[in-house]
Amino acid sequence: MNNTERKKHWDTIYTNKTPSEVSWTQETPSLSLSMIESLALSKDAPIIDVGGGESQLVDHLLTMGFTDLTVLDISAEALEHSKKRLGDKATQIDWIVADITSFKPKRNYTLWHDRAVFHFLTEKDSIEYYTNMVRENVGEHLLLSTFSLDGPQKCSGLPIKQYSASSLNAVFSASFDLIKSAEEIHNTPFETTQAFIYCHFKQKRP
Repeated sequence: MNNTERKKHWDTIYTNKTPSEVSWTQETPSLSLSMIESLALSKDAPIIDVGGGESQLVDHLLTMGFTDLTVLDISAEALEHSKKRLGDKATQIDWIVADITSFKPKRNYTLWHDRAVFHFLTEKDSIEYYTNMVRENVGEHLLLSTFSLDGPQKCSGLPIKQYSASSLNAVFSASFDLIKSAEEIHNTPFETTQAFIYCHFKQKRP
């Protein structure tokens, strides 16, 4: 699936389905928020939520007082939904429509948050592009969440790559130290469960 096909796939989903009809919806992304709180970041720290789509993480980060927030998603439809949900607060966010496999950040981020994007990268070239990108553009913290070894093997009709904390560490260990990992059983809006692994990495210092 090329970039154009991926964009069409996700735009179609966000056009035709409400948050209650997609598996990844969380009213409160509790584990992400607790891990972010533990970092004790300054309120002006640059934070990017990759694949943020309709996620309400940004709503909570605004409430927590963070002032330099970016949300990236391949689907313009998803970001428009979030803008409407936030209303006037949407002007406080930098919204980026981009495919993560070709995204070229124009700045560094203190925290890079990715819940359920990385596991869609199943080809070696895409994985290497992503790891190189975060090495060059993440100043300190990488918070990454994927389906675990007990999680689904597909999502939204697309294949994914399952990970454990150790296999994620193997991917990123050249540039990052694994600080903490946690497992989560996500309850979907339609009363099924999905197993996730969350890993907090910290950029290695020269």
